[in-house]
Amino acid sequence: MNRKALAVWQGGLKDGKGAISVDSGVLSNMPYSFSKRFEEEKGTNPEELIAAAHASCFAMATSAQLGSAGITAQSISASATVSLEKVVDGFAVTSSHLDVKIKAPGADRAAVQKAAENAKAGCPISKLLNAKITMEARVET
Repeated sequence: MNRKALAVWQGGLKDGKGAISVDSGVLSNMPYSFSKRFEEEKGTNPEELIAAAHASCFAMATSAQLGSAGITAQSISASATVSLEKVVDGFAVTSSHLDVKIKAPGADRAAVQKAAENAKAGCPISKLLNAKITMEARVET
């Protein structure tokens, strides 16, 4: 299964502008720029898109792990905070922190926590990221 995105950049780094589109059309010529990435201008940037990918992938992976344990969550709310930091040779995404709240009334708390840990390690976006991935999971049973 392949997914495709197209990014077009015009101009220099600080004065240039880019647009990103994806095959599904959910993003179509979505603008991004230096000021959206490194300053306070509103708009998306690559790290925000990675955070969205990680949070959504993790939530689905958690649901799958819970299902394997015979548990269906009422809800799984996941957010990812991706850190872009200056390193020796430029910039790098150095970490992604997952913050998850799982509502699973009547479920065994330890089984839900184990499912979340398995999802953190096993979600395809976690596997893709070469960064430290941390997580705080709150389980409501």
